[in-house]
Amino acid sequence: MKQSVFIKYLFPFFQWYTLMIVIAIIIDYFLHRFQLVAVGRYLGYVGTFVVIISFVYSLRKRKIIQTGTPKKLLELHEYLAWIGSILIIVHAGIHFNAILPWLAILMLLITVATGLIGKFLLLVASESLKVKKQELLNKGINKEDAEKELFFDSVTVGLMKKWRAVHLPITFVLLALVILHIVTIVMYSK
Repeated sequence: MKQSVFIKYLFPFFQWYTLMIVIAIIIDYFLHRFQLVAVGRYLGYVGTFVVIISFVYSLRKRKIIQTGTPKKLLELHEYLAWIGSILIIVHAGIHFNAILPWLAILMLLITVATGLIGKFLLLVASESLKVKKQELLNKGINKEDAEKELFFDSVTVGLMKKWRAVHLPITFVLLALVILHIVTIVMYSK
């Protein structure tokens, strides 16, 4: 039996995203419960460090480093960025006294969402294209004619692979807000 697109692709997106927020809330709850709220401040440092480590994938992709396979480093990037985001969300907590940290957290949530959307939508599009091509080949259509018939679908998938054109600028806005947050903390800390 075939799974619906929602179950196969959208549900995992919502599952990972919701799980990230729920885990952050649970950690924050226990920090408050055991009066360890100050630990949350340091989770921001740890979370930021974990997210920075996740960018080894970007360094490999741009051939700045040569070690590691891109596929494994992409998986590492996804998981480390997700874990680091949880720690940063716990660090942020619920503070209504400053807009800059809220903007940074909002951009963090958007960045994670665009990363997950890119991952899962690209899977949908690529798999759909493969299935359509296989169906045409099974009908007896030769490979060249199948590729001609699926030309616009192939172009669409190719464009979808460029989802990073959205994800990357959002990541840079997040980086700018994080740097601004750190600078203001250093400037105004007592």
